[in-house]
Amino acid sequence: MQMDQQALRELLEFLSGSDIQELKLEGDDFRLEVRRNLPVPAAMVMPAAAVAPTAAASAMPEAVAPAAPPPAAAASRGDLVEIKAPMVGTFYRAPAPGEPAFVEVGSKVSNGQTVCILEAMKLMNELEAELSGEIAEILVENGTPVEYNQVLMLVRPS
Repeated sequence: MQMDQQALRELLEFLSGSDIQELKLEGDDFRLEVRRNLPVPAAMVMPAAAVAPTAAASAMPEAVAPAAPPPAAAASRGDLVEIKAPMVGTFYRAPAPGEPAFVEVGSKVSNGQTVCILEAMKLMNELEAELSGEIAEILVENGTPVEYNQVLMLVRPS
C-alpha cells in the first residue's frame, strides 16, 4: 500500500470530522500514527508545518528557537552519510522537554533507531536511522524549523 500526499490529506480531513482519537496505519514504505485531543502542558508552544507521510505522536517538545542554516562545509566530507529531513517541520532532539536527547555526537546508532522528531502539522514524526554507525555531527539546533531535504545529522557508518 502506498500513501501519497493527496490520500494523506483526505484521510486527515476524514479524521477531523470523526470521533476517532487514535489511528495506526502501516504500509510497505510508511507508518502513520495519529493521536489527537491529548492533554498538552499549558507552557508548550505548538508550531504548525507541512503534511507528513509518517507520524508518531508523543509529548510536545520545547518551544521553537530561531532558524540557523546548516554549515555547508560539514556535508562535504566523503566518509559521512547524511540524515536529511524527509519533510518541512520543526526539529526536536528529545521526545519531550526535560528528557534526554535521542542521540548525541558520538552516539552509536543502529538501523531503525529513532534519532530525532520532526513535528509537522502538530504531528510528531519519529525519524529513524537508515544505517548503523556513529553520530559525527548534529547540524540543527533543537526546536529549529527545517526544510525538506535539509541535512540534520552526519553519521560515520560502521
